[in-house]
Amino acid sequence: MNLSLSIPALLFPAISLTMLAYNARYLAIAALIRNLHAKYEENPSDKVRIQVQKLRKRLTIIKNMQAVAILSFLLAVITMFLIYIELNFWANLVFGISLLALMISLILSLIEVQLSTKALSIQLESIEKK
Repeated sequence: MNLSLSIPALLFPAISLTMLAYNARYLAIAALIRNLHAKYEENPSDKVRIQVQKLRKRLTIIKNMQAVAILSFLLAVITMFLIYIELNFWANLVFGISLLALMISLILSLIEVQLSTKALSIQLESIEKK
């Protein structure tokens, strides 16, 4: 496959928007953790502690999502440089790795969304029982 500079450049807006979405998820979870921390300080309970443990797991997934997306972005830039200096074999290889990293990031995002949805379902069930 013959890459041109425009092909890896197409990833830039996609990865940037993905990073923006990941950052929004991180900030939402950080705010939730702060609220739960305040609630736990007032009245320590096992429910809050378990919620914090689950949020810690989600936070770790989001951190990994962001790291892999940044790696994908960096590899896309490296691909452009390799195309510029006409190292086409390496450009193709690095671009493939960049796409793989982006796929891993999206899979992690899917896992995190599933965890988030499961947590919300548990909350809704407890409300419906009352």
